[in-house]
Amino acid sequence: MIVGILGCGAIANIITNFASEGKLGVEIKYFYDRDMERAENLASQVDGRVVLDLKDMLSHVDLVIEAASPKAVEEMVPIILKEGKDVIVMSVGGLLNPKIRLNLEKLAKKNNCKIYAPSGAIVGLDGIKAASLGKIQRVTLVTRKPPRSLGITTEKETILYQGKATEAVKKFPLNINVAATVSMAAGQEIEVKIIADPQVDRNMHELEVVGDFGEFHTMTSNLRCSMNPKTSVMAAYSAIKLLNSLNENLLIGT
Repeated sequence: MIVGILGCGAIANIITNFASEGKLGVEIKYFYDRDMERAENLASQVDGRVVLDLKDMLSHVDLVIEAASPKAVEEMVPIILKEGKDVIVMSVGGLLNPKIRLNLEKLAKKNNCKIYAPSGAIVGLDGIKAASLGKIQRVTLVTRKPPRSLGITTEKETILYQGKATEAVKKFPLNINVAATVSMAAGQEIEVKIIADPQVDRNMHELEVVGDFGEFHTMTSNLRCSMNPKTSVMAAYSAIKLLNSLNENLLIGT
C-alpha cells in the first residue's frame, strides 16, 4: 500500500520515523504541506516525493493521512474522497460538525472508499463503541494539560472550559480531538471539562462512561510530542497501529 501525508507536523514526523526504521507495513511516499521545507525534511527520510498540490499525489496513492487541521478536514478531505482514495483523519474535531461529517460519508460511499478515525490519545474507545449498542446514560471527559499545551500561562489550576464537546472543539480545535472521538464513538454529545494545570507535565484524559452495560473509568496520561506540546505521542501511535492493521489477518478489538 502506498500512502501520502497531508500535513507534515508532529504526528507526520513520528509516522515517518517509523517508516524510515522499517516498522510500517505500508510505504510512505508522498508529502504535502504548505510549508515546503517541512515536507521536504520528511520526504528525505524515506526517499519520498514532495508535491506542490495535494491532487498531484492522488493518482499514485491508496490512502492519505490527514494530519493538518480541522479546516483541512472540511476543505481537503473531500478532494481525496472524490478520487476514490481512503483517508485517515487525525484532526477528528473536524468530523464533529454533522454537516461536514455527512458530506464526507456521502462522498466515501459514492466513491467506494473509507474514512478512518484512529483512537488517538485516549484508551477505552472499544468499550465505548460496544456500550453504544445499548443505552449510555452518561459520558464525561476531563482533560488536564500543562498550560503551555493549551497556549496560556498560569501559575494555578484553571478551568478553561466546561460544557458540551461541540463547543470544546470550536474553542480548542488543536487540543481536544479526544472529545470529538469519544462523542462519535458514544453516538452522543459528551460533557467535557478542560483544565490548565501547571502541576502536571503530561496531557491527561479522565473518562467515565455509565450505561446499561455497567460503568467504566479510565485515565490516560500521555507524553507530549517534543515537536508540539499540543500533540500526544499516543495519537501518532494509534495511526501507526491502524496503518499496520490494514494488512493484518487477525484483528483484535472492535
